[in-house]
Amino acid sequence: MKVRSKKYIKNDGTFPGAEVGEILIKKGEVGYIRSIGTFLNRYYIYGVDFIDSGRLVGMRLKELELVEDKA
Repeated sequence: MKVRSKKYIKNDGTFPGAEVGEILIKKGEVGYIRSIGTFLNRYYIYGVDFIDSGRLVGMRLKELELVEDKA
């Protein structure tokens, strides 16, 4: 499923190889959902593969919007 980031996503310390506070994903960047998991059995976390930046980042639904392909 193709999605777009609704906001800038910064490293909270859980993304290896990047400084805490470093911007990982820019607002408007497009990616594809690769997996769905949970955090604390309370929140769904979507593993989103952002191909342009080469990063796989966990995001919450409120941080994403669906991108509809024009057919």
